[in-house]
Amino acid sequence: MSHRAIAELLGWDPQKLSDLLTGKGGVSEIDFARLLGLCRVTEEEFDHLMALLKVSREKGWWQFYGADLPIQLRTLFEHEDVAKEIVSWHLALVPGLLQLPEYMRPLIRQWPTIKKPEQVEQRVKARVERQRVLGERRNFTFYVHQQALQLPVGGESVWRDQLHHLLRMSVRPYIHIRVVPTAIGAHPGTMGEFKVMKFEKLSPIVYLETNNSCIFLEDKATLDLYTNILTALDAVALDAEGSRRLITDIVS
Repeated sequence: MSHRAIAELLGWDPQKLSDLLTGKGGVSEIDFARLLGLCRVTEEEFDHLMALLKVSREKGWWQFYGADLPIQLRTLFEHEDVAKEIVSWHLALVPGLLQLPEYMRPLIRQWPTIKKPEQVEQRVKARVERQRVLGERRNFTFYVHQQALQLPVGGESVWRDQLHHLLRMSVRPYIHIRVVPTAIGAHPGTMGEFKVMKFEKLSPIVYLETNNSCIFLEDKATLDLYTNILTALDAVALDAEGSRRLITDIVS
């Protein structure tokens, strides 16, 4: 159905539906439930979207999962899908969006809650699927500490393949890999990893992840703090060409 047809069936002004779909306007729980019913969403989707509605006005959102992170971080995927720019800082490992499956497996096997090979493969599959966001519709900047590149995850052969993969990805015009050299010593990124997602019509969001939860923050103080950290990292990181040279030196 067209937007106009849906609005007529609900008795809404078409602008109300348009504002809702573009994130410009809110809606009551009853009206939202009517819309979802008209669109015949599944029960799982209904519960998920109603839960999102209830927290949509909060300035910080903590998702706690229990024993460990689920196979699919659905809310993160949804944010990445609509972001126009993603900037992230990686202190210990190669960025997840740039990891090869062979690099992922030994990491996932270290999780205390992973007991069976099929659990490993389920998570590898989900991570590879997530990498579909690496497209020309958005820009990516990955700040990576040199020590993350030197950690031989999966053994020497896998590690070398992973670094060669970074070199191949770095030539794409919308992917920028900036290495922070070990030689600079202390730097603003030592407090931990994070990601900043920027959107066309919504405020930026800072994303933090732990072993069994993730946090989405959008208050001004937090955004200013992490923006300042990125500015500081930008000042000490090698440029794109210098980063490629360093990665080449490491893998050689």
